[in-house]
Amino acid sequence: MTRGRGESAGRARVVALTLLTLVLGGCASWLPGRVPPAGGKTPPKTEQVAAPPDAPLAEADKPVQPVQPAAPPPADNDGVMDRIVAVVNNDVITLNELRENVLYYKVEARQQRSESDEEVAHRLLGLLIESRLQLQEADRERIGVDDTEMTEEIAGRMKKLDLSTEQEFEALVKKQGLTLDAVKKKLREQILIAKVVRRKVAFRVSVTEQEVDRYLDENRQKLETGLTYHARHILIPPDRERTDAAWAAARERALAVFARLESGADFSEVAKEVSRDGTAKEGGDLGTLKKGELADDIEAQILKLAPGQVSEPFRTELGYHMFKLESKETLEGEGLARVRQQIRDILFREKYQARLDAWIAEMKKRAIIQIRM
Repeated sequence: MTRGRGESAGRARVVALTLLTLVLGGCASWLPGRVPPAGGKTPPKTEQVAAPPDAPLAEADKPVQPVQPAAPPPADNDGVMDRIVAVVNNDVITLNELRENVLYYKVEARQQRSESDEEVAHRLLGLLIESRLQLQEADRERIGVDDTEMTEEIAGRMKKLDLSTEQEFEALVKKQGLTLDAVKKKLREQILIAKVVRRKVAFRVSVTEQEVDRYLDENRQKLETGLTYHARHILIPPDRERTDAAWAAARERALAVFARLESGADFSEVAKEVSRDGTAKEGGDLGTLKKGELADDIEAQILKLAPGQVSEPFRTELGYHMFKLESKETLEGEGLARVRQQIRDILFREKYQARLDAWIAEMKKRAIIQIRM
C-alpha cells in the first residue's frame, strides 16, 4: 500500500470524524471513560442524593475468565493488520478503534496540545479501558437505554445540526462514510455510562450544611475578595503649581463640594460639573469593581462606607477625592445564599471526583486487563 493512499484514507476518516464529533456533541461527550457530574456544569442538589456517602463502591463480582484470542481480523485501509491492543475482562480493544479515538481527539483538540500521536494513544487507551469497565458494570447492573431516550438524544443532536428529520440526519451521516447504527451505538454507550456513573457515584455523594459552614469559616477572607462593589468618584486637584496655597485652595473647593453632597445634591450631576477625573462625563461612575482593583488606600475609603454614603474629602498625590458607594456585595442575605451554593458545588465536585476515581480504581483492581501495545 502506498504512503499517498494511506494519507488519503486518513484524511477521509478525519472528515468523517469531524462530523461524528459534532453529532456526538463535542470532546467532553465522546471521550471515553469519564463523564461530568450529572446535569452538566451544575451538580445535582444534595437533597436529591439517594444513598449515603459511605455506601459501598461496588459489589463483589465473580472472577472473570480471560478472553481467548480470536482469529486475526482483516487489514485496515492503511494496509496494517488490525490487532488487539488491550483485553478488558471478556472485551477487547483493537488498534483500529484506538486509532479512531486518536483521530476524534486530534480533530476536536485542533492542535491545542503538543502531545505526539503515541502519547495521545497511550492516554486514550487508558480512557477506553475505563469506558469498557463502566459499560460492563452497566451490564451487570442491568442498566439499559430505551427507545424514547435514544429518540430524545438523537433529536438533540439533530437540533445542533439544524436538521428536521431523522432521514436528513442519516443522509448526512452516510455522506461522510459513517452509518447511523454506528452513531447510535456511540450515543447509547454515552447514555449507559452516564447512567451507571449516576448510580455508582453521583447518587452516593452528599454535602452537609456542616461541611459548607466549615469551608465558609476557613475561606471567608478569600471568598470576600471575590465580592463586588459599585462606586462613584469626584476628584478635585490643586492648580498646576501645586504650592501649599494651591493645595489649601483645592481642599476648600473639595469641602464646598462635600457640603453640597451632604445637603442632598445628586452625586452624579455634581461629578459631571466639578470632577477632574476621567469618569466625570459618566457622573464619576467607576463601574463594578472587585477587591484589589483600586489602590489599597482608596479602596479602604470606599469599603468602609455604607451603600448610599459619601466619603469626606481625603488627599492623595492626585488631589482630593470623594467617593459614593452605590452598592456592595456581602456574605449576608442573598449574597451569602449564593456563596453557600457555590461552596456546595465546589465540595460536591471534589467528592464526586474522588468517588469516581475510587470506583474506577476498584473496578480495575477486580478486572483482568492486558495491554498489548
